[in-house]
Amino acid sequence: MSADTLRRFMLEQAHVRGEWLHLDNTWQEMLSRADYPAFVKTILGEALTAAVLLAATIKHDGALTLQIRGDGPIHLLVIQATAEGTVRGLAQWSRDAEDLTLPALFGDAQLAITLESRNSNERYQSLIPLEGDTLSAALEAYFERSEQLPTRLWLMSDDTSAAGILLQRLPQEEVNPEDWQRTSVLLDTLTREELVHLEPEEVLYRLFHEEDVRLFDAKDISFHCGCSRERVETMLRSLGQAEADTILEEQGKIEIICEFCNANYTLDAVDTNLLFKPAMPTNDTLH
Repeated sequence: MSADTLRRFMLEQAHVRGEWLHLDNTWQEMLSRADYPAFVKTILGEALTAAVLLAATIKHDGALTLQIRGDGPIHLLVIQATAEGTVRGLAQWSRDAEDLTLPALFGDAQLAITLESRNSNERYQSLIPLEGDTLSAALEAYFERSEQLPTRLWLMSDDTSAAGILLQRLPQEEVNPEDWQRTSVLLDTLTREELVHLEPEEVLYRLFHEEDVRLFDAKDISFHCGCSRERVETMLRSLGQAEADTILEEQGKIEIICEFCNANYTLDAVDTNLLFKPAMPTNDTLH
């Protein structure tokens, strides 16, 4: 099985594009960062898969962030996927869930999809109520309502893998509704076992062998967190020296733990004073 790989494909005759995704190591890296209960793992893996698939459909140079906030057992879930193929994510929960439907997991919740450009300050966000019983249904409704772009998602995750397929009708002036209906029905015949254990060529042949499939080169996906000591120091400078000194007085040090990867950044009084010390002159003349 091709682990941690994204494959784009086209159904030429039906005017439908798609993405196939399978993640092993990336998913395990994310799970190793926190001790998630089973009900959190399931939806976190599905959200991870969805975010990577959605990011692959959009031409952008930055990051796509999928975020769900609610008042249910899981009060926050965040996945960020970049154009380079890196991903990170987390979930925060407070109590057990009665079942795996979205209302039981998140309660009254909102779904936010945010696009951020790496080379500019441009930021686009779409915020909608989280509706439906499954994440697939919620995202399909989002595309139908917000983008007017018929989309189907097949998502799964377990303790070892996260995987999925996305189908999306190509924007065009003239469409044949029967083409989209046919490919959508074919997608519904896919099984979890086929998605997890078969190579993309086998899956697509099994589903769409009469649809003139064109499969593109693979793209590697990996877990990566963009946190760094430099970013932590920049954040502390933005707080100001008075706030930093207050934290030092109360705790004896400033300790920041990244929620995405559990990296620990600790600064003592000397480190903190250096943050706010004026920079030395840049010329070579010593006075």
